[in-house]
Amino acid sequence: MIYFLIALIVFLIDQGTKYLIASGLTIGEQIPVIGDFFLITSHRNTGAAFGILEGQRWFFIVITTVVVVGIIWYLQKVKSSGNKLLPTALSLVLGGAVGNFLDRAVSGEVVDFLQFNFGTYTFPIFNVADSCIVIGVCLIVLDSILEIRREKQQQLTKHEQEEQV
Repeated sequence: MIYFLIALIVFLIDQGTKYLIASGLTIGEQIPVIGDFFLITSHRNTGAAFGILEGQRWFFIVITTVVVVGIIWYLQKVKSSGNKLLPTALSLVLGGAVGNFLDRAVSGEVVDFLQFNFGTYTFPIFNVADSCIVIGVCLIVLDSILEIRREKQQQLTKHEQEEQV
């Protein structure tokens, strides 16, 4: 149950911050947080990450529905495995995916507002849901790497035990 609570908290923070931006700023309005490096910028995205596949609302709704159902199924499967990293990662992805899904389903666009500039390069503007999805995916990759290492260690230990017999 804790993992669904994590997903709910991510969803609520995401939706709350998007509401504050959508209701408090006009599109394109900026608030400098750290000079020109980090700004809160009201932006809308009808595509996926980095604005790809713009205007494909129903495609994203269908794909996200499949992904969310898959995450819920897999989360149910792994939540009692004793591994805390993977279900936590899945919770972050789930909360972020549902947050962006709701935006697309209701208005056809996602509210983005976190803007970072690196000199003349502006990283694509994103939101809390995007951040949680990226962090969750990175944790899934980390968990996969750690699992490979655990399996190798178990094989070595098993091999050493066989040699001692």
